Amino acid sequence: MSTKVRRRAPLSALERFARQAKRAARVRGEVSVWLASDAEIRRLNREFRGKNVTTDVLSFPAPQGGGDIAISAPVAQAQARQYGHSTTAELKILMLHGMLHLAGYDHERDNGRMARREARLRRQLRLPIGLIERGKSRSRSKP
Repeated sequence: MSTKVRRRAPLSALERFARQAKRAARVRGEVSVWLASDAEIRRLNREFRGKNVTTDVLSFPAPQGGGDIAISAPVAQAQARQYGHSTTAELKILMLHGMLHLAGYDHERDNGRMARREARLRRQLRLPIGLIERGKSRSRSKP
């Protein structure tokens, strides 16, 4: 049972966080995290979700547990700038979000269950505001 972060340069701090997030989310099995380009994320989103747009994070659960998480590195960098924290912090936020999806959570259908779990784990892991909370604040500010 291992957690890997695939990228050209060694990312030991992110690998350590991925293992920590995996334990916190109670994900079993092997998890791979892929830092991808926008084009790669868009292709995956189109192929597996039927949405021809880029996104920040996609999760692909495996039947035997674990799975794959694909994160758009350019989107992570842009969101880090937008929310005033480091790219590393943003990558951690996206990893945690992806791990929760691998654990079976679905914020689009679970009446806030994933949002509550993400907020609790984000505080426990000392991370800035999470994805679901950002979405709520954006939707509240729209006319």
